[in-house]
Amino acid sequence: MFIDPIADTYRDSCQLVGLCDSSATRRRWHQNRLCSEYGIDSVPDYGVEDFDRMLGETKPDTVIVCVPDYLHHEFIVHSLEFGADVICEKPLTTDADKFAVIDDAVRRTGRSVRTTFNYRWAPGATQVRQLIASGAIGSVKHVDFEYMLNTAHGADYFRRWHSYKELSGGLFVHKSTHHFDLINWWIDSIPETVFAMGSLAFYGRDNAIARGQEPLTRYPRYTGIKESEGDPFRMNLEGDPTLNGLYREAESDSGYIRDENVFRADIDIEDSLSATIRYRSGVIASYSLNAYCPAEGFRVSISGDEGRIEYYERHAAHIITGDRDIKFETNSSRGASLKLQRLFEDSQNIPINMPEGGHGGADPLIQEQMFSPHPPPESLGRNAGHQQGAASLLVGAAGNRSITTGQPVKMMDLFPLSPKATRLSELI
Repeated sequence: MFIDPIADTYRDSCQLVGLCDSSATRRRWHQNRLCSEYGIDSVPDYGVEDFDRMLGETKPDTVIVCVPDYLHHEFIVHSLEFGADVICEKPLTTDADKFAVIDDAVRRTGRSVRTTFNYRWAPGATQVRQLIASGAIGSVKHVDFEYMLNTAHGADYFRRWHSYKELSGGLFVHKSTHHFDLINWWIDSIPETVFAMGSLAFYGRDNAIARGQEPLTRYPRYTGIKESEGDPFRMNLEGDPTLNGLYREAESDSGYIRDENVFRADIDIEDSLSATIRYRSGVIASYSLNAYCPAEGFRVSISGDEGRIEYYERHAAHIITGDRDIKFETNSSRGASLKLQRLFEDSQNIPINMPEGGHGGADPLIQEQMFSPHPPPESLGRNAGHQQGAASLLVGAAGNRSITTGQPVKMMDLFPLSPKATRLSELI
């Protein structure tokens, strides 16, 4: 997503001036790959404790933050105060208090923070936005959004740090921020109130035992454990050179176990989530996420006072390894369908171009915006700053609070995000 386009496609206009990671092993892995694949002999690298020294010595124009979610705000603020702009992986951060720290730093320094919502750049999502903006269904009134993670990709969130809510904000924040942002962007509005429910219904020790699968709970991790062989949820880090180099070989200096058992006892995030969202424009949205489906993808229906859009994507399962995706279900079909039906008219099937590239062809487009010295003009509002990043993460944060309290949560009670604004496009 970041290193490869800088080192390859945009190497004439961008330079990778520093790498920072808590693991020296991972830093060496990246150095070796930069040398072998791109002929880049050496990039200054630093431990996480030397982040400020890296800023001073390398003097970057832009810092890319892709640490665990709960630490985003710390590295963003240090970078802004140094005088650099920031590109940050979604979610921007995990809760309202951390966002307040980021917002204050942006105001104090005058620097910018880009939130990388690559889903906005996917061809199908873009066509949905264009249809709505054209007035094809009139004024939007209601959205239904269902997201399905399967037992390859979905399970992967329960093997690693994402399975602890303190670190990731749970799937409502870490994963659903993509989907909340799509809704926000499609209808060009700002969320107002959230009511949510959620549960850990499939993963975790108690659920496995309740299904009669207690043997799957007997080992803390998968790699190197003979007893785990044959477990359909097993991940073998040593079986893939990227996973082995980034994680297995780095365990001694990082302490990070990448392949924890998905049926262990200490998981505290939900795998089944639903939310109802009211927007400042009056639109009502219903949302659900399920992380243990047999297939992966999403369905969305958008109803207006003149018609309806129905959009569906099926995804090949994958896991995120760092710079590349590892694909599972190599024989599964990716695909999408888009239908428009105006009131009192027959439905229309609208063709979708599905190009190559990460996230359904979205990644090359957003990379061009981030790294090209002359990015093409952008008329659809797909570039997102820190406020638009907050508009989605705060839905997840409000959802988490609603699950805990059993009550609807007003977004303004979490953070006063541009109180006079109605449209997402009014936010940075």
